Amino acid sequence: VLPSPDGPAPSVSITEIRQYLRAQDIPFHDGYSCLHTPSLFTGDRGDQPLSANAPFTLFIDKTTGSFLCTATLAEGTWQDFQANVEMRLRGISPIPPASSEEVEEEMRQAREDARCIWERALPLWELLDEKETKETKALFGISQVTNTTLKRFGVRYLRTARSLVFPWFSPQDATLKGLKLVRVEKNGGTVTYVEETLPRFDSYRNLFGLPLIGRRDTELVLTGWELDALALHQAGVASLALPRGTSSLPPTLLPYLEQFKRITLWLGEDLRSWEAAKLFARKLSLKRCSLVRPGNLQPRPLEALNQGLNVTKILRSALLASHKSIVSFRQLREEVFGELVNTEQVSGVKWARFPELNKLLKGHRRGELTIFTGPTGSGKTTFISEYALDLCMQGVCTLWGSFEINNVRLAKIMLTQFAGRRLEDQLELYDEWADRFEELPLYFMTFHGQQNIKTVIDTMQHAVYMYDITHVVVDNLQFMMGHENLSVDR
Repeated sequence: VLPSPDGPAPSVSITEIRQYLRAQDIPFHDGYSCLHTPSLFTGDRGDQPLSANAPFTLFIDKTTGSFLCTATLAEGTWQDFQANVEMRLRGISPIPPASSEEVEEEMRQAREDARCIWERALPLWELLDEKETKETKALFGISQVTNTTLKRFGVRYLRTARSLVFPWFSPQDATLKGLKLVRVEKNGGTVTYVEETLPRFDSYRNLFGLPLIGRRDTELVLTGWELDALALHQAGVASLALPRGTSSLPPTLLPYLEQFKRITLWLGEDLRSWEAAKLFARKLSLKRCSLVRPGNLQPRPLEALNQGLNVTKILRSALLASHKSIVSFRQLREEVFGELVNTEQVSGVKWARFPELNKLLKGHRRGELTIFTGPTGSGKTTFISEYALDLCMQGVCTLWGSFEINNVRLAKIMLTQFAGRRLEDQLELYDEWADRFEELPLYFMTFHGQQNIKTVIDTMQHAVYMYDITHVVVDNLQFMMGHENLSVDR
């Protein structure tokens, strides 16, 4: 839920962060998306100033002020960081901010479950029967991926669930922190990949392949899928896979990407991946990012490997993310061609349950505003929650600002629509549906009634940065503005 019930965390500017660090004599480097400082949580304790010779393992996010120490995995807000600096000045050992007991217990349970599954899964190159190994690799389209590559990444296969198992190892001590299971579902001619993670999706922050990255690596290819990372590694390219594909790049992962001078984003072969790559490049700092444009001769990395294409050549043709303020048509030419070739994708994410709406609006596209009007009680909220849920179920990260009805009632409406049944008559099914509903990339603002516009906009911007929100719903404008201002043109 965004923001916390006592209002959003006070925002801090990069200038204020730098001034504070200088005032406290804390040495720092200016990185791409973070400031790097020696950690408060390692080495010398007490009121000694932090040494500039100590390893700079604490990273402060330039946009939010949140910090992460990669040596101890301590993390917290900017206010937590300041509190720890004050404690250190008083000679008290800083204490990493703790999660709630409930969260700790949930993570511990998820790790235990992951360990049990991991032990039951077999290394993919060790299946009893060579025929089974071949069939499994063919099913996932990884026949060209060698056993050596699979071994290096530790990919396993869970027979009972017919799923590939990708491990999440801690970068510190190589312990197992979680898993992602991927299985194939065939529906007619279409093949879909179904993913499941332990711990739950919102706590799963694995950069798959991180233990294989050397300290001196300065170039990296970021992909949106584990199998693509395998294909790139086999082609001799340092690569990592994002935990949530093209749907979001959690800011807590940025510190692990600071060492790279050049990052190429090769997320997939459709326009949604292309849009996501442009969004992530802004987070990672445009000046070091290049993007691989989706196209017939530039499919996703696994496809490129299967088709025998030259991966290095594709990477060399990647476009720089930072462009000048003035461009000529020559620079836009390829992009225009891409839009003509992919007219279906250009029109946006289609609604699965509203074919008539697709005729009117074509699909949901970023940067567009749609206004629904109608008299009180005509079903605007009911329809819009169904409309937003449809997109959310297709992976469109959604933020709800419900100023008229409270979040509990809204969530009840949406859960009922999601389950497609009256749950009050079947309470024994509640937990099952609630668990599935919780997996959706759906967030709620905690405002209610009239609000200051600036606060609402700030919260939206924070949500876009943190959760890569691409769809915001405001219900409704009248309640957000308050009734007394209706005569004023706002």
